[in-house]
Amino acid sequence: MPLLDQLTQLTALTLVLLIGAAFLAGWVDAVVGGGGLIQLPALLTGLPGDTSTATVLGTNKLASAAGTAVSAATYVRRVMPVAATAIPLVLCALAGSAAGAALASLIPRAWMSPIALVALIGVGTYTLLRPAMGLVHEPRHRGRSHVLRAGAIGSAVGFYDGILGPGTGSFFIIAMVVVLGYGFLEASVHAKLANLTTNIGALLVFGLQGQVWWILGAVMALANITGGYLGARLALRLGSRFVRVVFLMVIAVLAARLAVDSLALLR
Repeated sequence: MPLLDQLTQLTALTLVLLIGAAFLAGWVDAVVGGGGLIQLPALLTGLPGDTSTATVLGTNKLASAAGTAVSAATYVRRVMPVAATAIPLVLCALAGSAAGAALASLIPRAWMSPIALVALIGVGTYTLLRPAMGLVHEPRHRGRSHVLRAGAIGSAVGFYDGILGPGTGSFFIIAMVVVLGYGFLEASVHAKLANLTTNIGALLVFGLQGQVWWILGAVMALANITGGYLGARLALRLGSRFVRVVFLMVIAVLAARLAVDSLALLR
């Protein structure tokens, strides 16, 4: 389909709402991850009903990758990543994301909200029941043990990001907090790098398959970049306690939204 013909299928109001969703998603993703749980449902609602799952995910990845790149650069200038964590996390996340994206067409659109809802409720409940978790940066494991765990996190969450996507940043953060003993802020820095890698890996696959609305994705990318920059600066200024509070608030709101979507599918 010609690029300009894609936009003619959207009303002006739909385009404005998609841009607004992309800005909010960028802000949320920069602070706690999970911006895809705002942006992806917006695309599922706004794009024509016959749009394939892979095209929805591919367009989402284009916008997300741009915003994540800016927020990652903002974080790295203030908090230096740990090479023993970042390298295996990023490399394995890239491989996992590409593998997941290659299988994404097997997931029916109707399954996406329920799957994301179950994962999100699990993460939110676990975090809520452990009020002190992630407030102090106390890394666990060293040497090969640390590298293998970081790689395992990258592979698992990266695969999820490629095949489905919503909440990936949140899952990277919570996995590093629980498995590696990182604080929320320090985990966010590495999560941005890993999430950027998974977005690029999946986008390459979707792009080669012709499953991206490039103009819409680029417009949403500009909004996502703006939100991501502002969110990252705020998180760096206020620290891990602020990130944890926003993390729980975002999970509660998005879980409610996904629950409504999932119930609608049963009617």
